Amino acid sequence: MDALTIMSLRQAIESRDGSTLAGFYADDAVLRIIDQANPPGKPLEIRGHDAIAAYFDDVCGRLMTHKVEFGVVDGDRLAFTQACTYPDGTRVFCSASAELRGGKIAHQTAVQAWDP
Repeated sequence: MDALTIMSLRQAIESRDGSTLAGFYADDAVLRIIDQANPPGKPLEIRGHDAIAAYFDDVCGRLMTHKVEFGVVDGDRLAFTQACTYPDGTRVFCSASAELRGGKIAHQTAVQAWDP
């Protein structure tokens, strides 16, 4: 598995490589997603490597483009933004921040907004 860097994260996201993305997460990682369907008071929480891998299999299996627009790693923190577009033109924007442990993502929060 590649080491988690902004470049390796960008490559995995933009090539829709769910397996590599899942490999960046710790076994006990928590991925919290906040969006219109999952507001801050009741975010979607995906717990554990296997559940996160299944989530990325679904997302990466969709016919859409992903572009990482910004990313930074500072010590045990990582943040990035990405813009996605479905074939019908629907756009999604995501801003994510994460806590790293042992070089893997331990906790991540992603806030996403969809075109109406």
